Amino acid sequence: MTNADSTAQAQIPDILRCAYMEIHVTDLAAARDFYVGALGLVITKESSEALYLRTFEEFIHHNLVLKQAQHAAVAALAYRVRSAADVALAEAYFKAQGCRTERRSDGFVDGVGDAVRVEDPLGFTLEFFHEVEHVERLTWRYDLHIPGALVRLDHFNQITPDVARGVSFAEALGFRVTEDIRDDKGVQYAAWMCRKSTVHDTAMTGGDGPRVHHIAFATHEKHNILAICDKLGALRCSDAIERGPGRHGVSNAFYLYLRDPDGHRIEIYTQDYYTGDPDTPRVSWDVHDNQRRDWWGNAVVPSWYTEGSRVVDLDGNLVPLTQREQPKEIDVTVGADGFSYTRKGDREKGYKLGSSL
Repeated sequence: MTNADSTAQAQIPDILRCAYMEIHVTDLAAARDFYVGALGLVITKESSEALYLRTFEEFIHHNLVLKQAQHAAVAALAYRVRSAADVALAEAYFKAQGCRTERRSDGFVDGVGDAVRVEDPLGFTLEFFHEVEHVERLTWRYDLHIPGALVRLDHFNQITPDVARGVSFAEALGFRVTEDIRDDKGVQYAAWMCRKSTVHDTAMTGGDGPRVHHIAFATHEKHNILAICDKLGALRCSDAIERGPGRHGVSNAFYLYLRDPDGHRIEIYTQDYYTGDPDTPRVSWDVHDNQRRDWWGNAVVPSWYTEGSRVVDLDGNLVPLTQREQPKEIDVTVGADGFSYTRKGDREKGYKLGSSL
């Protein structure tokens, strides 16, 4: 029996949502200052080697694990599944594809029980778990809330050379595409895919990979994002702001992109829309529509297109990068001025950010 035949017969796990990311950092103290001191994530547990953080409305043990390491990288993208039986289904499903798997009854990190990690066909390490410690949900602890409170983990964003292949892989696992970016030749530059009833639990962005583009945390309203910007300015940490604040065309969400001390990218995100109906229409954007990435047509800084976090395999080794062979979004949309409008036939305005660079 071929791997394809085995995969076709293997039942997929019922994935509920993105649940946490494990990130390796080179200076845990500096990372703590950023994620706790500046962004206000809640500490569930900490040691000299690891920091477990959660958002204000979370009831599971953590949404982010920071571990001290020699090299900055992303160690795992973790999804919660519906039942304990779904952990076994995930293990069997990826074994049927010929993927390397490792299962631990006591989990890979504190607070999580039986879990399986897999090296998926795209080169990412994914985790699937159900059993997890519950902690206090701070939704009603308004005495602890801050103006820029991060209330939920919203999504991951992955960089992969072949977006269409990434979409096929995710759809086979039960993800549904809500939005994508294409050109008139059918090249797919990015796609957004959900399991919970929001625009996405993860996205596939075309580029050299595998790498992680960002992890995103939700706030309640856009004024919370403005408060974060003000706080970073007051702390003289405004250089952490890479892009925004602004509003996306894709997803409709209000956004802010930050970089932590190791360069890992964090998005602060709010006000996307409901996608729970199975016939929710897919929205496809023209890659030459300058409002796809920023609804107001503001510039996208080059680092946002070109940089991302490396990923490690189950042994902790950096996964080699594969170059994207199809056109890259930055190459087909950025004009001679550095940040031009990209609607076909539009002239370069000359007053957008970047025209003076």
